[in-house]
Amino acid sequence: MTEKEKMLQGKIYDPSDKELLTLRTRAHTLCADYNCVKETKAKKRNKILKELLPDMAEGGYLQGPVYFDYGAFTKIGKNFYANFNLTVLDVCPVKIGDNVFMGPNVSILTPKHPLRFEDRNIYTSEKGVATDREYGAPIEIGDNCWIAGNVTVLAGAKIGSGCVIGAGSVVAGSIPDGSLAYGNPCKVVRKITEADAIELKKELF
Repeated sequence: MTEKEKMLQGKIYDPSDKELLTLRTRAHTLCADYNCVKETKAKKRNKILKELLPDMAEGGYLQGPVYFDYGAFTKIGKNFYANFNLTVLDVCPVKIGDNVFMGPNVSILTPKHPLRFEDRNIYTSEKGVATDREYGAPIEIGDNCWIAGNVTVLAGAKIGSGCVIGAGSVVAGSIPDGSLAYGNPCKVVRKITEADAIELKKELF
C-alpha cells in the first residue's frame, strides 16, 4: 500500500513521502497563483481552479485567498460559493454537495495527530528524513448548506443537507438534515421549518 493510499484510508502515513510532497507542492503553488490573480481575470482564475480542483462542478466561485493541501481529494458540487480565506486540509476525502455557501475564514480540517507527544513529535524515518505520524478522517457536507464565518469543521464530521451552521462553530460530529446548529462544540438548536421562510419576515421588505 502506498503512503497516499494509507492517507486516504485514514491510516498512519508518512507525509514526507515523495509522491505526497509533489502533490502538496503543486496544490500550494496553484493556490498561490490563484490568490495573486485579480477578480476581474475570471478566465485565468477558472483555469487555475480546474487544475487545483478537478472534481468541482460548474457554477463555483471562490473569493480567495484559498488554501488547499491537495485539492485533488476534494469533491465540490455545483453552485458552490466560498468567501475569503477558505482553508481545506484534504488528507482524507472531502465531499461538499450542491448549492453550499461558506462565509469567510471557514476551515475544513481532515487531519488528526496523536495525543501523546511521544507519538506526535518529529522523528527521523528509515530514509533519514525528518517526518511525523499523521492520519485523518473524511468530511462530508450535504446539499444546500450555509456554513457561516469562522466555522471549523473537524475530521470525521458529517453535516446533513439543508443545514445552517452558525458563525464561530466547531463541528466535530454529525449534524442531521435540516438543522440549525451552532456552538463549540456545535450542537443542534432546532429544525429549520416553513416558519423560517423569508417572505414571513415582513420587517425585511
